[in-house]
Amino acid sequence: MTLWFVFALMTVAAIFAVLWPLGRNGRAQDQGSEVAVYKDQLAEIERDLAADLIPAADAEAARVEISRRLLAVAASEPAMAPKSNLKWRRAAAVLALAGLPLVAIGIYMPLGSPRLQDFPLAQRERGSGSGVAQSLENLVVQVQQHLEKNPTDGRGWNVLAPVLERLGRFDDAVRAYRNSLTYNGESAERRSDLGEAISAAAGGVVTVEAKAEFERAQALNADDPKANYFLGLAAEQDGRKGDAATIWRALLVKAPADAPWRALVQSSLARVGGGTMPALSDETIAASKDMAEGDRNAMVRGMVDRLATRLKQNGDDVDGWLRLVRAYLVMGERDKAMGASADARQAVASDAERLRQLNEGLRTLGLGG
Repeated sequence: MTLWFVFALMTVAAIFAVLWPLGRNGRAQDQGSEVAVYKDQLAEIERDLAADLIPAADAEAARVEISRRLLAVAASEPAMAPKSNLKWRRAAAVLALAGLPLVAIGIYMPLGSPRLQDFPLAQRERGSGSGVAQSLENLVVQVQQHLEKNPTDGRGWNVLAPVLERLGRFDDAVRAYRNSLTYNGESAERRSDLGEAISAAAGGVVTVEAKAEFERAQALNADDPKANYFLGLAAEQDGRKGDAATIWRALLVKAPADAPWRALVQSSLARVGGGTMPALSDETIAASKDMAEGDRNAMVRGMVDRLATRLKQNGDDVDGWLRLVRAYLVMGERDKAMGASADARQAVASDAERLRQLNEGLRTLGLGG
């Protein structure tokens, strides 16, 4: 209400400022004209003559000159428009002052919503989100209408499937992904997307059907990150946390340093008690990209050597061995990578579980056997 009161005062002030001149008479304008000036000069001469301030002859000469100018100005000025009646002008001002707000209210009442309550920010944000959802729904309708006429359009199914999944229509998304596979052909990405949609439809559980899709994706591309992540999730849900850690650890070993899904895999690995595995070589090289080549190589070499020295003192760290092997491979020193692999197997030979995890990680690096 305070805000509306302020707006009302501002409106009244604006109207008053515009209409105020209508209520004033025009005497000031006349007084500012040349005619009024000359008349004042004639009156002043008469006062000076009466007070014996100027001789009669000078007074007469000045009176003649001013009268001549007065006549000239009066003759040259256009005839003034008749003055409007002051009473009517004031009445018009009052009418406008009271009538404008009444007219505005009369227009707002049928067209506006004076009883509409406040619209909180949270609701506005939800409204914005619903607008996006509505846009997606419209897109779905358009694509579905297109696919009804062109059911073999693989590109259309590619567009439709992820949108349906985003809208939470997982069963429809599964059907769309299946059609995408039918009309676009096999690919690891499509199989992984289908498996993810099946899992989402099951409330996040990697079902037997979903797991089969991820295994097909992995057969097409052993390094497919989505397939490997969900296979690790399936192992965790089956109670095989060690297997889940092994899968995710191997996934991190081969992951780029800037992979957007790295944080998800690391948190999942920590959840099953597998720790995290920072990618030594990738992060180091990325951090030192602005250094001179000699300095960069020296820094990387120093970090790798320190890791190798630590592993000689404590060979139980499977993650450390895998980081070291990968670092040698990144630097192009495959012989040292092979030597580190042999040292690692020897160091953990007495622990069957660690040896299994090591061999699994080495296989993902291409050093299995």
